[in-house]
Amino acid sequence: MIQFTINGIEALVDEGTTILEAARKYKIHIPTLCHMNLHELSVENAMAGCRVCMVEEEGKQKMIPACSTRVKQGMRIRTDSIRVIRTRRMMIELLLSDHPKDCLICPKNGKCELQNLAAEAGIRSLRCEGERRVCTVDDHSFSIIRDMNKCILCKRCETMCNEVQTVGVLTDVGRGFHTVVGTVFDRPMHQTTCTFCGQCVAVCPTGALSEVDNTSQVWDAIASDKTVIVQTAPAVRVALGEEFGLEPGTIVTGQMVTALKNMGFDYVYDTNFAADVTIVEEASEFADRFKNGGKLPILTSCCPSWIKFVEHNFKELIDIPSTCKSPHEMFGSLAKSYLAEKLGKKPEDIVVVSVMPCVAKKYEAQRPELSNKGASDVDIVISTRELARMIVDATQDFVNLAESDFDRFMGESTGAGNIFGSTGGVAEATLRTAYEFLTGKELKELNFTSLRGFDKIKEASVDIDGTPIRVAVASGLGNARKLLNDVREGKEKYHIIEIMACPGGCIDGGGQPFMHGDTEILTKRMNAIYSIDKKKHIRQSHKNPEVLQLYKEYLGEFYGEKAHKLLHTHFYNTREEI
Repeated sequence: MIQFTINGIEALVDEGTTILEAARKYKIHIPTLCHMNLHELSVENAMAGCRVCMVEEEGKQKMIPACSTRVKQGMRIRTDSIRVIRTRRMMIELLLSDHPKDCLICPKNGKCELQNLAAEAGIRSLRCEGERRVCTVDDHSFSIIRDMNKCILCKRCETMCNEVQTVGVLTDVGRGFHTVVGTVFDRPMHQTTCTFCGQCVAVCPTGALSEVDNTSQVWDAIASDKTVIVQTAPAVRVALGEEFGLEPGTIVTGQMVTALKNMGFDYVYDTNFAADVTIVEEASEFADRFKNGGKLPILTSCCPSWIKFVEHNFKELIDIPSTCKSPHEMFGSLAKSYLAEKLGKKPEDIVVVSVMPCVAKKYEAQRPELSNKGASDVDIVISTRELARMIVDATQDFVNLAESDFDRFMGESTGAGNIFGSTGGVAEATLRTAYEFLTGKELKELNFTSLRGFDKIKEASVDIDGTPIRVAVASGLGNARKLLNDVREGKEKYHIIEIMACPGGCIDGGGQPFMHGDTEILTKRMNAIYSIDKKKHIRQSHKNPEVLQLYKEYLGEFYGEKAHKLLHTHFYNTREEI
């Protein structure tokens, strides 16, 4: 143990503890900006580039960064001296001197960490205005906008892209003052191997990286004479409340439905219904491969970032992911066919809006194969954050809204559909149905707890008529890469593999409320997801009465010809970017 003093307090910490960690242990606030510690991923960004966390060691002339300096025996640290305060203010002012002043219209306004630091430090004027870098804004993709004029070179996005996701799109380009975080050959994001997972957006402290804002398109659609249908993903309902000051993990399904109806949507549906349809089709596909000698393992295909990742990096495995469309795309296809008939509407007169925790869904909706006769299955995608902004725009008192139910025909869902929002949920839901499809027996235990939680790679096994079915789950593309390398090299053999691009699954999607590295928030969201499942009367997808009605009235048999036409797709060995 190390003994030292911080702000006059006698302190005791483990060897190897940084000054920042020690300060937080003793409830002493040290501002940070570039620092990021993702404990559950064993990843830390402690480059000490911003110098905002500088502190003073008594008796020493040189000041030291708290985020990267280990505590030593007998140290006497001051975090609140006049010298520290002045240095901190100067560091913030220097960052602001080369930063745009368009805060009022910046997508990060109110959520910008640099803005908050400046306010905290009481900075109202700048003593110096330096030369400004001028960078071209990259707004060519359907998911992410990259504005390096607002970049403070904190390298958080690089750490996330390179170390966590192992995609390797972002890196330092240039030298000195002209250094920017860029891409190879300065290509726009949509011409790189970027998967649009949005994790770079999630950790960016300023507005240098942001999601494409589609809210104006939604308002225009609502104002038109078309029938506008909205669907909401499972992870949205356990995170949306955070944007209105509610405790993370608060389930706001009913208030969310009311808010959407008040905004003018004609119909409000639950993506969980389509998740149940996805499981029926995916479990049927697995059963078909298992019984008839098809290619295994089957890989889940719900996550567009993961699909884009495999298209770029594991082309030889492109024929083993399930051909199922993702749930919101299945919903869009059914909305413009089955539901259109139910409502007496023409498909071309229907606009489908998806509220997703993910910015990659924006890109996914524009993939040409996810369309029918040139019309996209899903027309517009907005994130959880965008929905929150729209609710505020509509001047709704969200917290005090009465609860409403989803509309019918495609509104009923099971617990299995809901757990899609968390890592391991798709695999668990698949097992609940696939077991009964293959054995004809009732599955006694529906909880596969070994597939839950934040472990990098999780495994489970279930006996199906004497054959142990091995299941693996990975969240985060770095973990996916390791798992697939083992599969490719023959080191591991599985029957079912679930991969989600975002660490923790959709609850940690790139379009969710910013959590600023507080992983406890993810735990609360995950617990809420499973609590919904536990309370559901029906917890297996193939027992959803509205799903069964859909097949009886419209689709015919599970995994049949019509289902395949509407609910399945194909992937690419190479990707012509859009």
